[in-house]
Amino acid sequence: MINYIIRRLLYVLPVLVGVNILTFVLFFVVNSPDDMARMQLGDKHVSQAAVDNWKQQRGYDLPLLWNEQQQGLQRLEKTIFFEKSVGLFVFDFGVSDNGRDIMADISQRMWPSLAIAIPSLIFGVLANITFALLLIFYRGSYLESSGLFLCIALMSISGLFYIIAGQYFVGKLLALTPISGYVPGLDAFRFIVLPVFIGVVSGLGSGARWYRTLFLEEAAKDYVRTAKAKGLSELEVLFRHVLNNAMIPILTGIVVILPSLFMGSLIIESFFGIPGLGSYTIDAISSQDFAIVRAMVFLGSFLYIIGLLLTDISYTFVDPRVRLD
Repeated sequence: MINYIIRRLLYVLPVLVGVNILTFVLFFVVNSPDDMARMQLGDKHVSQAAVDNWKQQRGYDLPLLWNEQQQGLQRLEKTIFFEKSVGLFVFDFGVSDNGRDIMADISQRMWPSLAIAIPSLIFGVLANITFALLLIFYRGSYLESSGLFLCIALMSISGLFYIIAGQYFVGKLLALTPISGYVPGLDAFRFIVLPVFIGVVSGLGSGARWYRTLFLEEAAKDYVRTAKAKGLSELEVLFRHVLNNAMIPILTGIVVILPSLFMGSLIIESFFGIPGLGSYTIDAISSQDFAIVRAMVFLGSFLYIIGLLLTDISYTFVDPRVRLD
């Protein structure tokens, strides 16, 4: 098992290097610093002097990979790649194009994102699994048909509809929760309960159908028929055998979305005015703050890789065969 985990850890570094290089190419080769300056300043009637001044203020006036004007290691260090990309490996995101400390912003904004994402994940998974097990328990009946119809209906509705309808009925007509905003501390519950509820409901249709497919595949296997032949009830078979043997795909679906716990929800945070990382990214894109966008792209990629690594490690706890790999 230790060797398995070590091998998976060794896979992370080259993948991160590749992500970093790809991010650098997208932000500084495909889209050059001159292009960034002109998009920020405006394409029309922008002098080259204004472009050069914008690049100099933000450190984009250096060569990309090799600085011929320097000596020794300075030829590598005094480049855009070293100053803007190498620091990402140690989470040194630097400052935004507007002069703000990106790491300080992330440290402050991560908590509202986690306050919404963690309850949404926990209650969402529990609701999806429970609903899927009910569909399996009543399979072949009108309840299953009605449940599947409800799932398809929930999947067919746009996520924006849930947000707008929830804000109108729950926040405005019933006045049960604030429509938007956020405050830290215990009072944050009033502001996050509606976004969490909408997150759970909007994902219930697709999530329940996916778990139902997993459980149906397990329920059709020979060990389930053997368990029933031994006299076990339908509930015992579902919870002691079917659910247990479906843990690997369940863990895959859960752990892979762990990065969203930190990165936040772009749409929900923006519509509810929650100062999380999702709205932080949207605001950076709107203001064309390339430093923030670049940092969030790398951070999201890093968290996704860590999520995949945790998925591999979690397999060792639910499937003994993986420990022998």
